[in-house]
Amino acid sequence: MIAVLIVDDHPVVRDGLTAILGTQPDLDVVGTAGTGPAALREVAALAPDVVLMDLQLPELDGIATTAAIRERHPRVRVLVLTSYDTDADIVAAIEAGAVGYLLKDADRDELCGGIRAAAAGRSALSPAVAAKVLARMRGETGPGLSTREIDVLHAVARGHSNKQIARALHISEATVKTHLLHIYAKLGVDDRTAAVTEALDRGVIRLG
Repeated sequence: MIAVLIVDDHPVVRDGLTAILGTQPDLDVVGTAGTGPAALREVAALAPDVVLMDLQLPELDGIATTAAIRERHPRVRVLVLTSYDTDADIVAAIEAGAVGYLLKDADRDELCGGIRAAAAGRSALSPAVAAKVLARMRGETGPGLSTREIDVLHAVARGHSNKQIARALHISEATVKTHLLHIYAKLGVDDRTAAVTEALDRGVIRLG
């Protein structure tokens, strides 16, 4: 029996997922949580095999919660279930330690199969996500931005100045400028506005 913890901030989603998984003889929903901190408490108390993790959570987002679970409970597998399929989210989730990434439009077989794969330590990716990962590996989306470059780009998208970015990321303004030059080169643009526009079009970052 695979013990599953469902983490989502919408009660109707938690109830729906619980009902779906309840139809499977080998899957047992041992608990649910609606926030990142609640998820960490439930993982510690229940020791599930798989955590089904939403990315948009109050107090502590799904990426940070995933990283904390993997650090504190390395045996527990985290399977992301989200509506977002941007490159930035996918990369961040995998870097945080998620074993799989499914989208909320997945059907019952894909969802349950993904949980079983995650419990066995195998990767579980939605077809759309797998295509993005393969494209990245093949370089079809161009040179990838580093995590720090994405941090800088997010700050630029929020209208922050180089000085503000430097202070927030604890780096020098000269380093911020260097990151921006690398971002421009990788995205094939010449200025901040074009960089943000191109990154949004490619799904490298998202607003909100």
